[in-house]
Amino acid sequence: MSAVAAPERDPGLQPERTRLAWRRTTLSGTVAAVLAVRTALHGGTSATRLVVGALCCALWLGFLLVAHRRIHALAATDRPAALTPRYATAAALCTVALAACASALVL
Repeated sequence: MSAVAAPERDPGLQPERTRLAWRRTTLSGTVAAVLAVRTALHGGTSATRLVVGALCCALWLGFLLVAHRRIHALAATDRPAALTPRYATAAALCTVALAACASALVL
C-alpha cells in the first residue's frame, strides 16, 4: 500500500485571512473605545468616568500598536513568523481590559 501525499498548502491564503481577522478585531476595538468615550462624556461627566474613558483610549492604542505590527509582519513575507508570546499576551490583556473598562462605564 502506498502512502498518500498530503496536498500542498497554499501559504498565501492563511496569512491573508489572519491579517483580515486582525483588521476586524481592530475595528471592533475601535467601536468599543468610541462607545466607551461617548458614554463617559454623555450624561453627567465625573472624574471617574473621564479616567476610565481615557484608560479605554490608552488600551485601544496599545492593541492598535500590537495589531499594526502583526498586520505588517503578515504582509511582509509568504511565511511570517509566529506571533510572539509577548505580543499575544499584550493583545489579550488590552482586549480584556478594554472590555472591562467599557463594561464599567455602562454599568
